[in-house]
Amino acid sequence: MKKLLFSFSLLAVAAGFSTAQAQRNVSLGLKGGASLSNFVGKQADGYSNLVGFHGGLFANIGLTRMVAFQPELLYSRKGAKVPALDLIKRVDYLDVPLAFHVNADGLFFEAGPQVGFLISAKDKIGNRALDSKNNYSSVDLGYLFGLGYQRKTGPGIGLRYNGVFTNVGKSTKLGNVTIQDNVRNSVFQLYLTYSFQGR
Repeated sequence: MKKLLFSFSLLAVAAGFSTAQAQRNVSLGLKGGASLSNFVGKQADGYSNLVGFHGGLFANIGLTRMVAFQPELLYSRKGAKVPALDLIKRVDYLDVPLAFHVNADGLFFEAGPQVGFLISAKDKIGNRALDSKNNYSSVDLGYLFGLGYQRKTGPGIGLRYNGVFTNVGKSTKLGNVTIQDNVRNSVFQLYLTYSFQGR
């Protein structure tokens, strides 16, 4: 299932980028910026915001005069702090957002699905960093919505929220009982873009 999701996501991005080469009203671009992440859910008490970053590539494909499809491939650092324990949880993903834009002279509103693939995870306590990747789910299924300003060529800016449907941690077993904490990623992203090769 995970391999199928990964293959589908890469296929969608590849299709977007290949379509970008063949269609009019298309631009490719770079994006990057700061993230403010946290864990939310019934068992997420005690966590606080963590500043991270994200960056990667996108293709903006005009479908109509006002609607565009924008697949992206992003490296994204998420996680949260536990101030009471002086603990920082850093979780890194390869995110594949599939955003649909409604445009009005550069101003856009966006929404769509997103899938993230776990790259690494570390728990940092003081100066010690421990590999905690085995504690986390390898796939993050979620959604996005946001707004910003972006032309077919040149600089742009945006603000996006990325929520998640799936729990960030793996389930554990105690005897015959399966325990699954309700803890999910929640991320705000403020970013800059640069679009080029618009036609």
